[in-house]
Amino acid sequence: MSTVESGHANQRLGRPADETKREAMVKAASQMFFDVGYAATAIEQVAAKAGVSKVTVYNHFGDKRGLFIATVENECAKMAGHFSIEQAGTGDLKSRLLALGKAMTAFLARPEMTRFELRIAAETEHEPAIGRSFLDAGPRNMRAEFVVMLQSEVEAGRLQIDDLPLAAEQFVSMCKGFSDLERRFGAEADPERNRERIEGAVAVFLNAYGRSD
Repeated sequence: MSTVESGHANQRLGRPADETKREAMVKAASQMFFDVGYAATAIEQVAAKAGVSKVTVYNHFGDKRGLFIATVENECAKMAGHFSIEQAGTGDLKSRLLALGKAMTAFLARPEMTRFELRIAAETEHEPAIGRSFLDAGPRNMRAEFVVMLQSEVEAGRLQIDDLPLAAEQFVSMCKGFSDLERRFGAEADPERNRERIEGAVAVFLNAYGRSD
């Protein structure tokens, strides 16, 4: 088989060339955006780092804002691998809520999550679409998954909730508490206080929405 034929065969067996190029561009852009910031990153630099032409970058993402939004969505997808509603596991409702609160708190406390949020906040000041993209791909998506879990508990008769999205937000907010603000400003985590906060959040949540009949 000739070299050209071999190359064509490998491309058929592997990922499409466009997909591979897109991944390379998003990876290169992520490194630059989160290292030096949005304003200091040039399309030409991203193209060179990814091994593609500037035209290829524009063809895939339209402009620099489109490229940045793609990197935000990609980072959210990667972070979702560290936290999901499925981490609530099995057992009774109280046990699952406790597990969910602990998993969420540990996820938010990861240093890379804090750096990511701070960078997004800084860029959103100049490009509001970036913030909306982050919210849709990250927090709002997770809230939607939690709402599905709560809906199943309502249908099973274990909870009585009229406004599911509001109840989901209330639980998350109680679990995060003041520590969510402190971590963004460099305060050390307090594992014992986090445990007490999560247990209190579960108790308040079940007292408010648990079925008594």
